[in-house]
Amino acid sequence: MEALSFSAVAVAFGLSLLAGLATGLGGLLVALKRNPSDRFLAASLGFSAGVMVYISLVELLPEGVDGLDGEGMRGQLWGTVAFFAGIAVIALIDRFVPEDINPHEDNAGGAMRNVGVVTGLAIAVHNFPEGFASFISALENPTLGLPIAIAIAIHNIPEGVAVAVPLREATDSKWKAAGWATLSGLAEPLGAVIGFLVLRPFLGPETLGLTYAAIAGVMVFVSMDKLLPTAIKTGRHHTAIYGLIAGMAVMAISLLILPG
Repeated sequence: MEALSFSAVAVAFGLSLLAGLATGLGGLLVALKRNPSDRFLAASLGFSAGVMVYISLVELLPEGVDGLDGEGMRGQLWGTVAFFAGIAVIALIDRFVPEDINPHEDNAGGAMRNVGVVTGLAIAVHNFPEGFASFISALENPTLGLPIAIAIAIHNIPEGVAVAVPLREATDSKWKAAGWATLSGLAEPLGAVIGFLVLRPFLGPETLGLTYAAIAGVMVFVSMDKLLPTAIKTGRHHTAIYGLIAGMAVMAISLLILPG
C-alpha cells in the first residue's frame, strides 16, 4: 500500500466522524420534536440503501477480489468468504444484542432502568464496524468514501431517533437524550481509529482485499436488514423503491464521471 499522508488520514477520519455525528442529528430531531415526513424518510432511507448496495456489489467487492487476484481462483474464493464473513459478523451482532434495546429492531417501548447506558452500548456495537467501513473506504479511495459516509450518515439519523426516544422517556430530559444519542454515534470514529491502528501494519493488497470484501458484506446486510425494512414500514413502499433505484443510479453516474 502507498505511504499514507496525514491529509488522507484526516479526511478519512473526518468523514467517519461526520457520519457518526449524524446520530446526534437524530437525537436533535427528537429534542426539537421535528419528525420527518413518511415520504421523506422512505425516500432517504431507500436512497441510502441503494448507494450502499451498489457500491458494495459493483465497486468494493470486485476491488477486494482484485486485491486478492495474485492468488488466482483462490483470490475469488477468499473474497467470497470475506464477503459472507462480513455479513455473518454484523448478523451475529444483531442476533446477540437484545431486541428491546437493539437499534436495528423495533423498540416496543416501556420504561427501562439505565436505558441510556444500555441503549448507548447497543448502538455503539452497531456503529463500530460502520465507522471502520467509511474510514477505510475513504482512506483508499475518497471517491468511494464520500458517498459511503453520506449513506451511513443518512441511516444514522433515524438510528439516533431510535436511541433518543426511549432515553427521553427514561430521563425526562430531551437534551440529555440528544446528548446520549450523539455520544453513541461517536463509536463510528472510534471504530475508524481502532481499526486503523490495529490493521495499519498489515495494510497490504491482500489485507485490503479481504477488508473491502468484508465491508461490502457488512453494508449489504445493513441495507437489507435495516434500511429497506425501515423505509417500507413508513407505508411508502413505492417511494422507498424509487429512492433505492435513485441511489443506485446516482452512484453509478458518479462512478462513471468522477476519477477513481
